[in-house]
Amino acid sequence: MNLSALLTSAGINIAITVSLLSLYSILRKQPSNVSVYFGRKLASTCERRNDAFSLERFVPSPSWILKAWETTEAELLELGGVDAVVFIRILVFSIRVFCIAAVICIFLVLPVNYYGKEMIHTNISSESLEVFTIANVQEGSGWLWAHCLALYIISCSTCFLLYFEYKSISKMRLAYITRPILNPSHFTLLVRAIPWSPEQSYSDMVKDYFMNYYASTYLSHQMVYRSSTVQKLMNEAEVMCNVFKHVTSQHNSNQNSFPRHLCGVASNPFTILSNETESVKGHVEFDVLESSMEKEYATAFVFFKTRYDTIIASEVLQSANPMLWVTEMAPEPRDVFWSNLCIPYRQLWIRKIATLLAAIVFMFVFLIPVTFVQGLTQLDQLSHALPFLRGLLKLKFVTQVITGYLPSVVLILFMYAVPPTMMLFSTIEGSVSHSGRKLSTCIKVLYFTIWNVFFVNVLSGSIIGQLSVFSSVKDIPKQLAEAVPIQATFFMTYVLTSGWASLSVEIMQPLLLLFNILKKFIFLIKEDPPDGAYSFPYHTEVPRVLLFGLIGFVCSILAPLILPFLLIYFLLAYLVYRNQIMNVYITNYDSGGQYWPIVHKATIFALVLTQIIALGVFGIKRSSVASGFTIPLIIGTLLFNAYCGQRFSPTFNKLSAQVLMDMDRRDQQAGRMEEIYEQLRSAYSQFRLTQNSGKAARINQDENSCKDVHTNHSEYQESIADSEATLRPGNEISS
Repeated sequence: MNLSALLTSAGINIAITVSLLSLYSILRKQPSNVSVYFGRKLASTCERRNDAFSLERFVPSPSWILKAWETTEAELLELGGVDAVVFIRILVFSIRVFCIAAVICIFLVLPVNYYGKEMIHTNISSESLEVFTIANVQEGSGWLWAHCLALYIISCSTCFLLYFEYKSISKMRLAYITRPILNPSHFTLLVRAIPWSPEQSYSDMVKDYFMNYYASTYLSHQMVYRSSTVQKLMNEAEVMCNVFKHVTSQHNSNQNSFPRHLCGVASNPFTILSNETESVKGHVEFDVLESSMEKEYATAFVFFKTRYDTIIASEVLQSANPMLWVTEMAPEPRDVFWSNLCIPYRQLWIRKIATLLAAIVFMFVFLIPVTFVQGLTQLDQLSHALPFLRGLLKLKFVTQVITGYLPSVVLILFMYAVPPTMMLFSTIEGSVSHSGRKLSTCIKVLYFTIWNVFFVNVLSGSIIGQLSVFSSVKDIPKQLAEAVPIQATFFMTYVLTSGWASLSVEIMQPLLLLFNILKKFIFLIKEDPPDGAYSFPYHTEVPRVLLFGLIGFVCSILAPLILPFLLIYFLLAYLVYRNQIMNVYITNYDSGGQYWPIVHKATIFALVLTQIIALGVFGIKRSSVASGFTIPLIIGTLLFNAYCGQRFSPTFNKLSAQVLMDMDRRDQQAGRMEEIYEQLRSAYSQFRLTQNSGKAARINQDENSCKDVHTNHSEYQESIADSEATLRPGNEISS
């Protein structure tokens, strides 16, 4: 590929990005699109926009950019939780690192690459992009010290920034754990694999066991039940009642629109139905119905009197048979994935092996589209395989589009199938929390994209060639050193297509927009649902950002021309995702920053891989000095990773006994323990939480919140009070 083909791809993607961003700035102003672009605010308020016609609504404006830029980290923490702040921190970290890399490599490494061989540069636009890579440097050149120096600067600055980010996010996680809001999971133990007895029910078994061995600390327990068909119908009926209540609140202000009886009194059918359901609900004892319609599973939530007692019980082996009485800290009530609690514990290891094998098979099946994509970048092979295209491939513009734009587009289309598939695998594995399922999916998608987008594309060719390249482990650095500079041009176009254009598609929300158009203009449904927003897709966006980071590190000294494109992507992503967190996505559950250890390990892997490839390149270029200085850098990076693993990683895996005991003493001195025990009784009410999962998280502390809709829902009012308390520690931990 030459520079003109790269510029063609850049021009296409810039046009798409600018057009979609301009269109977004217009569409977001239309009252009919409130549910698409302001789903978060719609979920927390009943405000409906019915603005009069104005030409200003049809003029593009950068107002959303200014609002996204001016939003503080404390506001993001209030709106999106710790995970949202951690994700933005990933982008900020990437911007800082690649700003340093771009300055060093563009002004130091790129001129060395371009003038690495004695050749006459006449027309830059028609030259191959290989002249901008390290492949253009002569063997034994003394200028390779520039690449080694740049590698040292990038590696040291990355480790320096990683350390302080890890330290800051660890403090943020500690503040999240010690916030004054009650977290029922700190008092709750999830017990699985309860042994079956023909003489006792599972509930009696749990009570007898914990009264026998934890008599002084055991408080109570809550069994996990299997919902019957009647219970599901009750849940669906409750949802319909909520819809009618929402419609009622919309029509209360316009009673004259309903027909009147002969006596002149207006009748509102929605009000009548809502009142009837409330009266029926008041006379029905749901606890009695639930107890008669459910079947116990061998899983229970066990409540303890203090946080310290709970964590001690979670760490102890409860039985001589480790497959019985298996305990762990329970997830937060809103984070519980109830359907997986019913999976027998003995099946979990089989499920994990099965999903691992399925993921490996899926990974190798995906080699077929990746091989096809790489065939598009090799016009000689393409014309030989498809002779009828030879005349078309002689056209310059067609050649530039096929080699510079089409391969990355085709690969992106195939990649859309990866996150849903990995989410299915993570669900089958048996994760007991929504956040845990997303974390598992994030790791799977990350491994998959690194392998298929990076390694398979670097070592492209036939499938047999891709497999045979790993016949000797010692040849891997050499193979990568030879292949990465060649494939750097493909990664440049991939950053343009999967980076810039995908961000514009993300902010446009085309599927939601299409659904909204069909709903309002085809099916004539004018009302917006009060809970139309959905949660942030960390399992797709975190791997995408980390993949671009890997590409940036590897190509920084080998093909530095990619760095400006990457830097623009991270800057644009910073604005787009801040806007989405503010206006579109809601926070149903929060892992408390558990994504950062994944980011840290992926960044260290990218650094070490970059150093190993650089070592191979220096060996090929016969620069013993540069090779000798690279080896200590690899060792130092691994030692830094080991130190961070000892210093920060345990705080993300376990809860501190010192912190929990201090929280217990604080609550005991304040006389809150009885109040906490009372709240624990209903914290893990299965049927209420399965129906209203995540709704409490959607209620922000807004003065214009829907008082009428929330009056009949006590859990909403409790969540509002909790959300107001969240702001106090949030202001303290913002950096």
